[in-house]
Amino acid sequence: MSTTLVAGATGYLGRYIVAELHRRGHSVRAVVRHRARAEGEGPWGSPGLRGMVSEWVVGEVTDASFTRDLAAGTERIVSALGTTRQGSDPWEVDNQANRALLSSALAHGARSFTYVNVLGGDHCPAELTRAKSAFAQMLSTSTITSQIINPTAYFSDMMEIMNMAKRGLVPVLSPTTRVNPIHGSDLASFIVDHLDTDESGSWDVGGPEIFTWRELAHLALQCAGRRPRTMKVPSVLLTPTIRITGLYSPRLADIIRFMVWNMTHDCVAPTTGTHRLADFYAKNRPTAAS
Repeated sequence: MSTTLVAGATGYLGRYIVAELHRRGHSVRAVVRHRARAEGEGPWGSPGLRGMVSEWVVGEVTDASFTRDLAAGTERIVSALGTTRQGSDPWEVDNQANRALLSSALAHGARSFTYVNVLGGDHCPAELTRAKSAFAQMLSTSTITSQIINPTAYFSDMMEIMNMAKRGLVPVLSPTTRVNPIHGSDLASFIVDHLDTDESGSWDVGGPEIFTWRELAHLALQCAGRRPRTMKVPSVLLTPTIRITGLYSPRLADIIRFMVWNMTHDCVAPTTGTHRLADFYAKNRPTAAS
């Protein structure tokens, strides 16, 4: 039984990757910051990892002494690491921590390194995607078998639209811009399918349904029990808003820059999976108390 190391195992996607590897008979070494949190159910119905992990490794991936030997005794590395906290430095996590993981994989003779990137990240002006793209470029030129997965957006990301919908109004930047977000389970299956081939490459991937942002807003409003009510945000307001935000919170400004870019550029990739966004919204529909 081969051992696969999963970094970022506590996140929305990382949990599904661990569950899919476990289902297919892989021995999983999970890298987490908090084991108890990882064993419990995750955000938006993502699975708890109790009973699915052969070896827990608890620590900070930004600590070089911690990452140095993480890959010892493993055949494959899967990194779903990503900056999720406003205070995090994307270069420290999305780039440098992944570089340290890659160094460990090379030093210990791992067979492959699979990295979850983001579709179109090399064109987006946000520091977040620049950090990811720089590492993806480095990985693609390394001597290890490299697999770079470029998803459009996660279903969990679409909960931001639901959060606005439950308040009764969804702002839309570019109503006809399209995206096909993907459920964590479908993306995990796609990743492990390629992992089992030991084939180097880069793959774009999205979910089975393609939406315009206006359609996404209407779907979220419908699932939240609200009448369709959207507001077109003038593009002339975006640049000064990001600039002013950057004066007191550069990280928040970068997150807004990332969101604006994705909501104003088509993010459509080859379709896969069976999960529908309406069903995901129905399972995560806000209650009256929320």
